[in-house]
Formats: sequence, C-alpha cells, structure tokens
Amino acid sequence: MQSKTEWMELALQLAKATEGQTSPNPSVGAVVVKDGIILGMGSHLQAGEAHAEVHAINQAGDKAKGAEIYVTLEPCAHFGKTPPCANLIVESGIKKVYIACVDPNPQVAGKGIKILEQAGIEVEVGIKETQAILLNRKFFHYMEKKRPYVTLKAAMTLDGKTATSTGDSKWITSKEAREMVHQSRHQHDAILVGKETVLKDDPQLTTRLPQGGKNPIRIILDTHLTIKGDYQIFSRDVPTWIVCTQEADVKGHKELYPHVEFIQLPTKTIELADLLAILGERQIQSLYVEGGQTVHASFLKEQLADEYHWYIAPKLLGGQDARSVIGGISPLKMDEATDLDISEIKEVGQDILVVARPKKGEV
Repeated sequence: MQSKTEWMELALQLAKATEGQTSPNPSVGAVVVKDGIILGMGSHLQAGEAHAEVHAINQAGDKAKGAEIYVTLEPCAHFGKTPPCANLIVESGIKKVYIACVDPNPQVAGKGIKILEQAGIEVEVGIKETQAILLNRKFFHYMEKKRPYVTLKAAMTLDGKTATSTGDSKWITSKEAREMVHQSRHQHDAILVGKETVLKDDPQLTTRLPQGGKNPIRIILDTHLTIKGDYQIFSRDVPTWIVCTQEADVKGHKELYPHVEFIQLPTKTIELADLLAILGERQIQSLYVEGGQTVHASFLKEQLADEYHWYIAPKLLGGQDARSVIGGISPLKMDEATDLDISEIKEVGQDILVVARPKKGEV
C-alpha cells in the first residue's frame, strides 16, 4: 500500500501539470483515497473554474464518506468565483485531510484548516511542504511582496558570450532549448524586453509549443517612446504594453498603435521597482525577462531578479568585442558579486540549463 508521502506526490504531479495556466490562482492537485484505492483526483485547471478538491470529490461521489483527501495547498475558505472547498470537504464526509502547505492568501491563511477542524475532521499539514511551496513559489512571492516573481533568462556560449560584435545571436542554443523557453513563457503571466531587442530581433514573444500554450502579456521598455514601425510584437492577437516615462509622447503613439496599452511612469527614467509594483497591482504574478545586456544589468543592479535561467551552448566565440550576457559596469571586488544557489542543472538537447536563485537575504 502506498504511503501518505506517495499520495501527496501524486497530488503534486497533478498540480504541476497545470503550472502557469491557473494564474492568478495557484496550481493545486487533490487525490481522494480510501483503503488504499484512489476514488477521485483532479487539479485546478483555470482561474474561475472548479478547484482541484471539487474535481476529486465529484469523482469519488458518495464513496468519499470516510475517505482521506490529499491536497497540495490549504482548501479555500472564502467565496470567490467558486464556493469554499473547505465546506465541500465537510459536506462530503471525508474523515481526514492531508495538506502540503498553508495558503498565504490572507483570505484563507489557516481559515480553511479551522473550518475542517471545527467540523471534527482530522487535519495533517506539512507533507512535502517544501516541494509544494516551490511549485507555487510565484504565487507565494506575490502574496508576500505584492510584485511579480521575476525570472531572468539568457542564452550564452561556453565562454559567456551572448552575441558577436555585430550583434548576431541566432542561434546560440539548440531547437530543444528554444522549445523549453517557450514552455517557460507559457508558465509566466508576462514577458519583458527592452526597446533594442524589438528593433534588433523583431521578436513575436509568443508561446509556440507543438501542443499550443498560453501567451504572456508582452511588455516593452521604451523610455522616450521612440519605437515606431510594423514590428511583430504589435500584432493584435496578444496584449502588448509599452512602458515609458513622463517626457514621452503617449498621445502620438496611441494613434500609431491604438490596440497597445501604455504605462507612463511619472519619472524621467524607468524605475524597475516602481514598474514591478504597478504590475503587481495589475495582478501580474510572474514576469519572464528576455531583455538584452542593458535590461539584465538593470535588474541585477537593483537585485530584482528572483530566479535565473541560464542556457549554455557548447560553442566558443572568444574575443573581448563579443557581447556579454549582462552589460553595465562590474563591481571592483569579487565579494560584491551576487551570490546564487544553483537549484537545477539539466541537459537540454546539446545545451545545459542552469537554474539559480539568489541566496537568502540577497533579494
């Protein structure tokens, strides 16, 4: 018979399958078990639709009475677009609830557990808690800081170059690595680049996976609103936002791009911390940054990146004139470098993906 840890692992797998598509809600999985037999299971598929517990309990039907349920996140306790899941669990007759982690949302945050315990249901919290929090790290981060979780992505050669001296960068990495980037786009609410990336590469910044995928909102940093032209990023099929400053001619650009939304900051320069706060107010919980040297340097300088995705290709460019991943001026001392914890190293095609996060206290 499987252990409670293995049942929770199954619930986590169900939750992970929907990563990125449930925002602004977290990804959640649930499994109803009785006498070692699965009676129902499910995951939350999209915001506004039934939660994982609802799918699992509906599958179990009357058999749910006296059963156990494994849930990756505390059942909700409030009326939103759907009724409280904690109440549904009570009504179903389930006798015990295993919860991986407590919901950081102030509308829940222990209230779901309280409803269950007051109904006489046994509750156990903390099974595979670390994995559950990691899965929904963007949601947890947003709830705590009210700004999006920022992932900085870069592709470079083995000697740390991201383009030749002429700016040519197609393609550094393999087809498999580029497909994984599209998967990451699918898992983020928005994607950000600087104006120069649009001018040089004319990117679509959409999710193009074999099976489809969710397109992130496209955000361009253009301080003085100088970008003009028929670029792919201005297609009407996906929302595009342009961020500029107080001196920009927004009215003139609205006439050029009537379907584009403009975020005009009341400053002479784009302050990233202020921008992230505005994006947080717009319920952007996760931001994928694919900018060039300058944009990456700004996020590093302000210590605003929460995760780094570095793709390394088995190529060498050499030369001091080839472009590095991060621009700007480097620190004078090594102890001023940003220290990271590497959380994952993965082979992707012929390339290597390194996922790293700032050491605690760095951000």
